Amino acid sequence: MAKTAEDIAKAIHENRGWFIAIGVVLIVVGTAAILFPFLSALSTELFVGWLLVIGGIVQIVHAFRAKEWSGFLWELLIGGLELAAGVILLAYPLAGLVTLTVFLAVLFIVEGAFRAALAFKIKPQAGWGWVLFGGILSGIVGVMIWAKLPSSALWAIGLLVGINIAMAGWTLVMLAMSSGNAPAEKKTS
Repeated sequence: MAKTAEDIAKAIHENRGWFIAIGVVLIVVGTAAILFPFLSALSTELFVGWLLVIGGIVQIVHAFRAKEWSGFLWELLIGGLELAAGVILLAYPLAGLVTLTVFLAVLFIVEGAFRAALAFKIKPQAGWGWVLFGGILSGIVGVMIWAKLPSSALWAIGLLVGINIAMAGWTLVMLAMSSGNAPAEKKTS
């Protein structure tokens, strides 16, 4: 069911405190990543490595627990691939940063397009321009990451992830702040 501009405005206004609170948290997290770019980049790489190791192990265990399933071999191969990728990221974190930098560039470009689409979806809602601005900024960040490969992988991930997270926070805060007073109730005749 499509929401009207009034429905969107009411939902934003009713949840204004949450928009602001989440926005502030994202601004703080993003600022920390900007201040410590190498640490945040390395933390991101190691976190992804561990997620892949855990995910790979779980899939391998599941493959053996459900051997009779027709997807046994495929699940075993996928689990093995995830496990191997995770181990490689953990064993070679600096090389893993370059790989993650490529994925991050693509993520930001796609995220920027999605945010821009969201902006046009909620238009003419007050603050929709901030959502569009956030989408454009995400796209630019993605292009910047891609353009500086591989030399900037040591600092770019942390810095640009921080900028992206902080911008997402500012987007939520500005959207909430622009919601103004409670929308007028519709009068029924």
